[in-house]
Amino acid sequence: ISFLYYCLLWTVLFSPAVPMCLPSDFTLYVEKPECDFCVAINTTICMGFCRTKVVGPLLYQRSCTYDKVEYRTTMLPGCSANPLFTYPVALSCHCSTCRTENNDCAHRASPAGSRCTKPVRHIYPYPARSDYLSPF
Repeated sequence: ISFLYYCLLWTVLFSPAVPMCLPSDFTLYVEKPECDFCVAINTTICMGFCRTKVVGPLLYQRSCTYDKVEYRTTMLPGCSANPLFTYPVALSCHCSTCRTENNDCAHRASPAGSRCTKPVRHIYPYPARSDYLSPF
């Protein structure tokens, strides 16, 4: 019984230290050939750790994914054609089995993919910011 008590105590003490699955701030860089600028859009994505379930011989890999998501559309400055861009904003997240039909479960962004070749303009989804652009 003392071993069970020790395990329960360890779980209670250290579980809060493990990052949960939560909406996290993220900067999305958008660069289109027909635009004069690379646009940095501040949004939220789902990020964190989820426990994997083992049921008998089966392993259920769970991932942090959208529970509620809102799609916003903004106008990219300096675009000669098709200036509208739609991006996701995570409102809430949860741990779930990854559905590959609407999520990229194993993709890892490369640091080089976030660099821009054009001057950067920032778009903030928060009305309090001076450079806020109204969504459509």
